[in-house]
Amino acid sequence: MGQKTNPISNRLGITRTWDSIWYGGKNFSEKLIEDLKIRQYLNSRLEKAQLSRVIIERTIKFLNITIYAARPGMIIGAKGSEADKLKEELKRLTNKDVQIYIHEVKKPELDANIVANNIAKQIEGRIAYRRAIKTAIANSIRAGADGIKVSISGRVGGAEMARKEEYKEGQIPLHTFRADIDYALAEAHTTYGCIGIKVWICRGIIYHKPDFYGLESVNTKTRSYKRPRRSTHRKK
Repeated sequence: MGQKTNPISNRLGITRTWDSIWYGGKNFSEKLIEDLKIRQYLNSRLEKAQLSRVIIERTIKFLNITIYAARPGMIIGAKGSEADKLKEELKRLTNKDVQIYIHEVKKPELDANIVANNIAKQIEGRIAYRRAIKTAIANSIRAGADGIKVSISGRVGGAEMARKEEYKEGQIPLHTFRADIDYALAEAHTTYGCIGIKVWICRGIIYHKPDFYGLESVNTKTRSYKRPRRSTHRKK
């Protein structure tokens, strides 16, 4: 089961919370479409800020949007000018009062979404895909990741026939629900077609219940995972 399903959805309520925190009721479809529009707009508008997560919480009066990014300064701007501008744009998009909260991702090398998008941008910039992937893996391991796996599929390197390649280093215990595994999918649009990049990053094992409602990053509450050694002693 762990090998086939999305690692994030498979661990909801255990190591990770939902990115949309609200009750839909009769207008569930309208709110879901609105969330999709907000995420698409933010991903295109704040592409250079290297977004990690966008958490949308709805209250009776406000629409609270929490943005996690590797470069929060590009979102805030000088004296908060860019943040105020973004707030007004979201108000026009949703016709609701919007509150924006911006958090910094202290270790972007351990964030699967940022790593996958960086690899995709390098491939679009005609950098060799093996070089981009191996550099990303080395940076993640150096930053403290227990393991990382990168899968790339499509007309890799301009080949006539599409293929799939995987690169892995360290441990990715997909069947362990306590494992803090981040997952992301990105697309690189090249002259040969669309290339898909999938990234799995294991950041350790969580031994306690994370603070979901405080929206604290579980990245600071992990411990390293080591596979126990098998005993070499044999019974006679």
